[in-house]
Amino acid sequence: MLVATVACSPEAADPPEAEPSPGEPPASLSFGIAASDAEAEAWERVAGDFDDDAGTTVETTRLPSGAGALIAQAEAGSLPDVFLADRGEIATLVEDDLVQPVDELLDERGVDFGDDYARDALQALSSDNALQCMPIGISPVVVYYNTDLIDFDRMAARGIEGAQSTDGWNLQQVTNSAQFATRPARGTRGIHVDPTLRGFAPWVLAAEGEVYDDVADPVSTDFASEETQAALETFLPLLRDRSLTLTDEQLDRRTGVEWFEAGRLGMITGTRSLVPRLRQADDLSFDVMPVPFLGQNATIGDVTGICMSADTEDTAAAADFLVHALSAESLGRVARKGELVPANLEVSVSDDFLQPARQPRSSNVFTESVRDIVLSPLIDTGDELAAAVNPSLQEMVREPVLTPEDLQTLGVEADLASREVLTPGDLDADGTPDAEDDEDDSGLELPSETPDPAG
Repeated sequence: MLVATVACSPEAADPPEAEPSPGEPPASLSFGIAASDAEAEAWERVAGDFDDDAGTTVETTRLPSGAGALIAQAEAGSLPDVFLADRGEIATLVEDDLVQPVDELLDERGVDFGDDYARDALQALSSDNALQCMPIGISPVVVYYNTDLIDFDRMAARGIEGAQSTDGWNLQQVTNSAQFATRPARGTRGIHVDPTLRGFAPWVLAAEGEVYDDVADPVSTDFASEETQAALETFLPLLRDRSLTLTDEQLDRRTGVEWFEAGRLGMITGTRSLVPRLRQADDLSFDVMPVPFLGQNATIGDVTGICMSADTEDTAAAADFLVHALSAESLGRVARKGELVPANLEVSVSDDFLQPARQPRSSNVFTESVRDIVLSPLIDTGDELAAAVNPSLQEMVREPVLTPEDLQTLGVEADLASREVLTPGDLDADGTPDAEDDEDDSGLELPSETPDPAG
C-alpha cells in the first residue's frame, strides 16, 4: 500500500478541500408494498438488503388498500417502479398497458420458471404469450379446524370416522367432525361457511358444480344449472343443520372467524392469510385440512405477484431488484411471517414456510391444495356481483324449509341478479333477459316469471 505524506510548516496555508469527483448519483427505485404490517416489514427489509454494482437504493411505500385503489393510483400516473398486486389488479393493469412483461428480463438473469415455480401460478399471471408479473404467492382456500374440539384420534377410539390423513376427507367425515365438535353444554358449534359467492364457491366446485356459466367470459353465475343444483343439494344439508352451525343471533354478535378464535367453533374455511391472526388467539389449537372431496378435489384461491411498471426509467435495475426479491432468501423471510404460500417451490417446502414448530402443523395442506385451485373469472365488479348474488345464497341456508323447487327458484334469482352486474345491456327494463333470446349463452332457460315454489 502506498502512503503519501505532506510536510507542512507553521507558515504554510491549509490545502484546499478536495472537490467531489463528478458522476451520476446512485439510481433509485420505488417499491410499492400491498401487505399486512408484518409482511410489509419483511418486504422493507428485503428492499433494504438490495445491493447492486450501481449502488441503487430502493425506497418503499405502502400501497393504498381497498377495491380499485391501486388502479386509481396507476391511472393517476403514480405507480411505483416495482410493486405487489393481486391477480385481479394485475389483469386491469395489463389491459391498460401499465405494466411490462417480466419473463424475458428474468430469463436473461437466470430465473428458472419451469422447475422453480408452480405452473398454476405462472399461468394465472400470463397473457398474450408473456408472463406479465412474477407470482410470489398462491393461497388456496382450506378448512381450518379446532384440534381440541375435533380430535381425530378420540373420534376413532369412539368408533366415529373422521379424517384419516391430511390427503383429504369426504362429506360424511366432515359431518361427523362437526357433530363431534358440537357440545351444547359448552356452547360450541361444529361448522360455519359464509353463505356468499366466495364462501360457497369451493364447495360447489368440489361437488362438481360450476359457479359461473363461462369461466373465461361469464354472462351470469350458474346456480340454476342442473349440475350446480345437484352440487348444492350435496352440501347444503350440512350447512343448513341448525344444530351444528352458528345461528343468526350468534352471527350478529360475532363473525365466524371470531367464534373460531374464541374456541367455540369447530371449522371455518379460509386462506393462509388467517394464520397470523389465529396464532395470536389465546389457547386456540388449530390445524388445516383440504376442502372435502364431494366428487372431485377442487377449491378456489388467491394469486399475488410482483410487477414492473411500464414507465420505470431504469428497467435493468428494476429487473435486478425483481431477481433479488424473488430469491429463496427474500421469499423465505416473508414466508416466516405466516401469511404467504410461496409460489416458489423451493421455499414452499422449506421450514421458512412449513414452520413445523408452529401452528398449523399441517402447512403442507396449503401447498398440496394449490393443484386443486380453480381460478375464478377476472371480474372488475366483484364487490357488486357479490352484493347482488349473496342474498339468494343466504336464503338457501336460512329458509326454514327448502324444497327442490325453492332451491331452483333461488338459483334462478341469483343468476338473474348476476346478469344485472355482468351483462346489464342484455336485460330488458324489467330485469329479465332480452326478449330476442329465450335462452342465455350458457344454455340456461330463464323463465319470464319467477316460478311458484308450490309448483
